[in-house]
Amino acid sequence: MRTLSDMHTVALATAGQLLHFELAVAYEIFRNPPVDVTSSWYDVLLCGPGSLQVGPFVVEPDHGLDRLASADTVLVPACADIDDPPPPELIEAVRAAHEAGARVASLCTGAFVLGAAGLLDGRRATTHWAHTDELSARHPQAVVDPDVLYTDNGSVLTAAGKAAAVDLCLHLVHLDHGATVANSVARRLVVPPHRAGGQAQFVSTPMKVSGDHMLAGLLAWTQERLDQPLTVTDLAKRANLSPRQLNRQFRSVTGQAPLQWLLVQRVRRAQQLLEATDDSIEGVAVATGMGTATTLRRQFKRVVGVPPDTYRRSFRSTRTA
Repeated sequence: MRTLSDMHTVALATAGQLLHFELAVAYEIFRNPPVDVTSSWYDVLLCGPGSLQVGPFVVEPDHGLDRLASADTVLVPACADIDDPPPPELIEAVRAAHEAGARVASLCTGAFVLGAAGLLDGRRATTHWAHTDELSARHPQAVVDPDVLYTDNGSVLTAAGKAAAVDLCLHLVHLDHGATVANSVARRLVVPPHRAGGQAQFVSTPMKVSGDHMLAGLLAWTQERLDQPLTVTDLAKRANLSPRQLNRQFRSVTGQAPLQWLLVQRVRRAQQLLEATDDSIEGVAVATGMGTATTLRRQFKRVVGVPPDTYRRSFRSTRTA
């Protein structure tokens, strides 16, 4: 039985049309060892049934999909269009590789291939936040988490969009070679060394509220007053609704109760201030209506997944690099 320490063959499972970023990230990380690594590195295989359309490029795989079954790690890059069903031969090859003992990981929308192969059933999974609802709808037995960077179920891993693909690949290097080597890879890429999978995707899902919707004006009005104490009664009065009507409208539009939505907006504003200003944590707490640094830290970590101090250091170090 293969163990993590034995893993060295990384097969990129490809078919159909792919997004080039995630494929390039995986190839870059697993194909090129850091200069200070003296131990054996990965053997990277590009596997597919034929010519691939990868963004604007045409790529020729080195091996067929049958090679996945003897790989140690199988990576499924992002599909270009989730409305196109994954090719049956890709689904079967990924399933067979997992049954043969391979560690299987998806990057961004590659999770739809894992779902079609039945590998997400009963497991936590994620993908780009814009597609988590669809992933959950197609694979209801999967436990889809829209808020994390990546999930690790041991033999099945999934990553959210774009930058999270880097995080998951670094996580795999960390598992196989340790933190020092993973950090060395990150330095070469000029990215933060390691972000835990439980961190949030650091995005705010856009509200689909048309200009003539009864909540459109209220949402804009509220976001201009995040530094002020606001109650459900305040919001209901502004919208000329009863608190019960307001709650019903908020849930239908945002999927959240009014105060839940308001808290998320305060945290999003705090993220902006932490990234763009030198304001103290106390100052950010006041500016976002959370009052005290203690409250900000508690709520920020609950929504984002990391403390505000850690969030600020991560984004500041990324910009400095």
